[in-house]
Amino acid sequence: MNTQGSMLPRIVAEERMVPPEWALQEQWLFATLNQAAKEFVARYTQPDGSLIWQKEWPGMDGSDDPYEGFMNLALLYVLGGSRELHEVSRKIWEGITWQWTEYGQIHREFDAYYDWMHHGEGYLFLYFLGLAGPVTTKDKQRAVRFASMYMGDDPEAPNYDKAQKLIRSPLTGSKGPRFTVSEEDWVTHRSILDHYPAPYEDIPGVDFASGKCPWSNDDVYQNLIAMMNERMNRGDVPLNLNATGLIAHAFMHNGDTVYRDWVVDYLAAWEERTRHNGGVIPDNIGLTGVIGEYNEGNWWGGYYGWRWPHGFMTIIEPLTNACMNAVLLTGDMNELELARSQLDANWALRREENGQVLVPNKHGDNGWYDWRKALPKYPVYLWTMSMADEDLERLERIPKDHDWNEITVPVVSGRDSRTGRETKHYIGNTEPWFQYIRGLNPDYPKRILAANMELVGRQLERMRSEQGDPHGWKSGFADGDFSNIHIWQEMCPIYFESLVQLTLGGPMHISHGGLQHARVRYFDSQERRPGLPVGVSALVEALTTDGVTLQLCNTSLYDEREVVIQAGGFGEHEFTSAERIDADGGPVQGSHMELKGKWLAIHLKQGAGIRLKLGMKRYVNTPSYEMPWPNPYAADLLAGRKGQEGEVPCI
Repeated sequence: MNTQGSMLPRIVAEERMVPPEWALQEQWLFATLNQAAKEFVARYTQPDGSLIWQKEWPGMDGSDDPYEGFMNLALLYVLGGSRELHEVSRKIWEGITWQWTEYGQIHREFDAYYDWMHHGEGYLFLYFLGLAGPVTTKDKQRAVRFASMYMGDDPEAPNYDKAQKLIRSPLTGSKGPRFTVSEEDWVTHRSILDHYPAPYEDIPGVDFASGKCPWSNDDVYQNLIAMMNERMNRGDVPLNLNATGLIAHAFMHNGDTVYRDWVVDYLAAWEERTRHNGGVIPDNIGLTGVIGEYNEGNWWGGYYGWRWPHGFMTIIEPLTNACMNAVLLTGDMNELELARSQLDANWALRREENGQVLVPNKHGDNGWYDWRKALPKYPVYLWTMSMADEDLERLERIPKDHDWNEITVPVVSGRDSRTGRETKHYIGNTEPWFQYIRGLNPDYPKRILAANMELVGRQLERMRSEQGDPHGWKSGFADGDFSNIHIWQEMCPIYFESLVQLTLGGPMHISHGGLQHARVRYFDSQERRPGLPVGVSALVEALTTDGVTLQLCNTSLYDEREVVIQAGGFGEHEFTSAERIDADGGPVQGSHMELKGKWLAIHLKQGAGIRLKLGMKRYVNTPSYEMPWPNPYAADLLAGRKGQEGEVPCI
């Protein structure tokens, strides 16, 4: 195999091994998911990639949900799913984009205006397609065009103020900032938001203390829209930090440092605002850069901020995403500091109630409230990236109110009420994976793979039920049936947290817009495509600051396979050495190999397996969507007509 004129280092694995249970389970799961994907696509999509659904969908909400329902088709292909998933995932992305353009939510292939919790969810599909490669001119052009909408370079979408370094509204997109919303914008959410707390304490006719706000009441609704337009829809909010994922995506397509600089500068702007606010990040910044400009100087009260609707979750998630994106693009671990500081500030406010340690989730006009148990998953993400003792300490200070080795089989894309774990996108086992990767949960691989099969089975039953028949779904909106537009996520059987954790050596992406970070990823050198070759299973057993231990197993007794291991999900790491290790974890004499590069080929004879300890320098390479061989589709960006002054108009 040739890449940029040089041969990749290669190790040949000849020793046959009886496939471990986890290796056979992985193959079983891959095969099941490939079949489930075919059935899912056949049940819910038209031949052109659009979805079998209703005639119209009003309001500004919605384009994120169909993308979320089908995005894992692309990620499964990236891991080693069937080849046809590549074409079908691209076709469905195009189909959804066209369909929601017709509904009115999408303009110029990007959501016209909505918030970065929902943009973050929906554009995960785009990020996964980047990993799926090979990059095409259309991919690159689209990534650059979308990024320009958030860098102040698109006159049709002036979302970013370069001087103030702020995104100008919580509601942004291809039509620019949405400073004033209409009653139609929120129409699909009214009955859903009846069960959410009020955005403000002083809404006429609303009892804030009740924890509910009657959006379905017309008088209340009119007041809500007017008050949100006055106080909430102008200026920057922490949620907008999720836009750093879109900019990082553009950087990995073309490597232009302007994208890296934007991510670093925008994060630094929020660091400065936090310093001005005494160490707690404010949730609303006016168009002149003043904290609380439209909220009587209060640093709380912004859109998806400290008070409404979710509180700390929609503060810490975009912060974590942005900090991790900045580290990915720069290699500087100091870029994690803002997320760390907010975890620490939140923890410093803790109190004990009925024997439980609780932290505040919200802040309003009467101070901190909504006390809950601290969630360990955010420090897990930071530790996975930093491998630093200080991030481990942030985890270990959280009381274990349930068995962290316990595996959850999510029943809804939301929250596990018993453990408190978030299960958005059916991701629910970050804690037990963390325990496993530290050597504290040794049977995790076989247990999580079995649990994942149970989840797929349940989802197939749900999808095949009468409830899952798209031809029987009601028209309209907000009818209480999975909020109508969320139904594809609830029916989707393509969930595989286990495969991501075990093969890539990292937790699954943060569901509201996080890139899929990984310690390693794989390519099939014979097929020249991403993912593990057919029949090859992988298991990341341990992570250290400067290395990774993994197993590869060719479960086929008939076919030789060659897998290329990449250092980092985006090639951001560099291998320094490779050494075979035996069943007891000791080095195999004479097997040490010095390396310097981000790829290593492993040739697996029939039925062969190998355990490797790979040394690496982390975050030393420029991250990209590059594959281990030349891209036949690589091309320059296209340039369109600019128009001529003084042209005679058609009459």
